[in-house]
Amino acid sequence: MSISSTVEDATSGHKQSMDRMYRLQRHIYDATRAYYLLGRDQMIDRLQVPAGGSVLEIGCGTGRNLLRVAERYPGCKLFGIDISDEMLKTACVALGRHGSLGVLLAQADATALDAGKNLGRNQFDRVYFSYTLSMVPEWSKALQHAATLLAPGGELHVVDFGSCDGLPRLFKKSLYGWLKAFHVTPREDLASVGREIAQANGLIAETVRSHRGYAVHLRLSRPAT
Repeated sequence: MSISSTVEDATSGHKQSMDRMYRLQRHIYDATRAYYLLGRDQMIDRLQVPAGGSVLEIGCGTGRNLLRVAERYPGCKLFGIDISDEMLKTACVALGRHGSLGVLLAQADATALDAGKNLGRNQFDRVYFSYTLSMVPEWSKALQHAATLLAPGGELHVVDFGSCDGLPRLFKKSLYGWLKAFHVTPREDLASVGREIAQANGLIAETVRSHRGYAVHLRLSRPAT
């Protein structure tokens, strides 16, 4: 297991905020988030990673999703970045138990990742955000940057909180209020921003909602040629 430290501004407010929040939470993160981070495994199924393909998770957290990807697509090349040192500590331990995976982790900002420098390659077959963009202040910038990392035939996937349009209004109000306490802001315009990014980068955009609008899934695909 290897981790490179690549956040140039190590004193950034967002990084400090994430480290403070996850210093203790990282120890119970996976046990508690399983109940409300819906659609993560469905997104992993949708990745359909080609044999031996490369996969980058932006905001890899504890490494939980990368382990699922490794199980679902044996032989793929795995990469992960996170801005939080604290989360990377947990990911390093979790993924280190599976040394044969050869995962490369890096501390990096999603909006300014230099993939060639930090991860040793500039393009990936699959890139994904799993409940990450709702915690990134400059989330549209992060999504735009991720789109530039796609290899020909590559896909960028996102799963995150949706508009909850099929759920009771009181439920949505309560959920959004609770999420705010954890610095989480659902991106209700994710689909429209995704379409704009697709148009600007020659990609194809698809959006699917699940769990009555609780979760939204975005896929941006780059043509193979």
